[in-house]
Amino acid sequence: MKRTDYCGRIDRRFLDQTVALTGWVHRRRDHGGVIFIDLRDREGLVQVVCDPDRAATFAIAETLRNEYCVAVTGRVRPRPAGSLNPNLQSGEIEVLAHEIEVLNASLTPPFQLDDENLSETVRLENRVLDLRRLPMQRNLMLRYRTAMAARRYLDAHGFIDIETPMLYKSTPEGAREFLVPSRIHHGQFYALPQSPQLFKQMLMMAGFDRYYQIVKCFRDEDLRADRQPEFTQIDIETSFLSELEIRELMEGLVRAMFKDALGLDLPDPFPVMTFAEAMDKYGSDKPDLRVPLVLTELTDLMKTVDFKVFRAAADLPNGRVAALRVPGGATLSRKEIDDYTAFVKIYGAGGLAYIKVNDAAKPNEDGLQSPVVKFLPEAVLREILARTGAGSGGRVFFGAERETVVNDALGALRAKVGHDRGLAEPGWKPLWVVDFPMFEYDEERKTWAARHHPFTAPKDGHEDRFSADPAGALAKAYDVVLNGWEMGGGSVRIHRPEVQEKVFAALGISPEEQQRKFGFLLNALKYGAPPHGGIAFGLDRIVTMMCGAESIRDVIAFPKTQRGQDLLVEAPTPVTEQQLRDLHIKVRPSDAVKVA
Repeated sequence: MKRTDYCGRIDRRFLDQTVALTGWVHRRRDHGGVIFIDLRDREGLVQVVCDPDRAATFAIAETLRNEYCVAVTGRVRPRPAGSLNPNLQSGEIEVLAHEIEVLNASLTPPFQLDDENLSETVRLENRVLDLRRLPMQRNLMLRYRTAMAARRYLDAHGFIDIETPMLYKSTPEGAREFLVPSRIHHGQFYALPQSPQLFKQMLMMAGFDRYYQIVKCFRDEDLRADRQPEFTQIDIETSFLSELEIRELMEGLVRAMFKDALGLDLPDPFPVMTFAEAMDKYGSDKPDLRVPLVLTELTDLMKTVDFKVFRAAADLPNGRVAALRVPGGATLSRKEIDDYTAFVKIYGAGGLAYIKVNDAAKPNEDGLQSPVVKFLPEAVLREILARTGAGSGGRVFFGAERETVVNDALGALRAKVGHDRGLAEPGWKPLWVVDFPMFEYDEERKTWAARHHPFTAPKDGHEDRFSADPAGALAKAYDVVLNGWEMGGGSVRIHRPEVQEKVFAALGISPEEQQRKFGFLLNALKYGAPPHGGIAFGLDRIVTMMCGAESIRDVIAFPKTQRGQDLLVEAPTPVTEQQLRDLHIKVRPSDAVKVA
């Protein structure tokens, strides 16, 4: 008999019908002569009852163990009163087994599939079994629904799906690339794409004015909970639209994904904030707006004090002194303060100064408690309380370092304290961050680098600032942020060759190098390239947020570890000497991995 439906979909609609089901034995329970089987598939569970009156079927049921793959034919009937399970779609019914066929037996699994305390190593080593667990099944089904929602929206708005190459050329786009040696072309290499950026731009030049692709991208960089060496993005490019029009169109896509996948209505429209405001108030270009706390600027004030720690930071050309007010923070324990101090040191801060506000009406050592109070004039303390809005029973934390360190440390502390202290609001808080800098200064290399990528268009007229004031040049770049995560980022692209050449020059890329690495792009721009722009959304990150998962590894079928290893198939692995010879590669004797 052909399978009637998935286990998790069998409900009252099937009452008194004979159904055929397939799946895995989630658990088997023997209740005084009657055997109950929870049969599981990708849609959920259904309860199967095996009655001893059917001797042959009952005998097979007695042999079943967890993870046996079976086919069951039986009649759907109501569950007895008092045994309903409102948490299951099938919770009002059960299936009385007529026939059971063992399609394949199973060894005893290395862990119980409903165990919630599994180590990630065990899970990844046994990923096939891990993927059978209901949470992982739900995660991947949600990923599928999200991707399909994106496709439906983009198809409805005239976008077409076009594939771009996986074997590309090595170009300086930011992150370290994965290189693929060529067997045919001795000593030459392809690179796996960090994104389809230049190909999708050239598709715009080719007249395909609305493109999308759900595509794998590759970056050989240090990994974190929200990073993988290979990841998936919803890649989009469009022509003849302004920055605002692109943002409005893409905002609709985000709302559609959350509506279709989760049934959630996100705000319409999303609020918009400049990069400068985000860094000033939140210390981050992806602020979590659920936390109402903000940073307060004190740099100008601290230029007037003698206290060395604050004054030295305020006098730095790139220095900043800022404060973070924590309402009710006077109750923080010594251990909590020490923990927060250790936390900001992760971000390069030397320490964490603070003032405990016992009585805001007394801006001196009588009302304020801190080692730094005695070094600050009363007028300055009064101004700190006024600017921060700190009241009695609160606490003010300070950051005084280079601006980047203060932003990173206090920005992260703001989010952490807000969630730790129960100050975060519930729900979803999306945000557009716009007007990013074109360039950022690389302290190690002592050069300017592209903040986004070198193909991002400057604000109109800002190309004139490249030489005299590169820090003041702004880009037509935009990120969409949700609850402290960057969901996607994009920009209007450069469509005039002379502007593109100016950007390359500002980045120290010589005309010769421009032609060698990007000649194909510069030539294409000369043949009537249209105004165009786009965005890329991190599908893994979006689904991770939707699921409330701790890591993007929980929404990827076969992920890598933080060391870039696949524990299931044991990759990467050494290769044979013959394979290396075919690729004209020799492994150095000092390398740790031996070849087979």
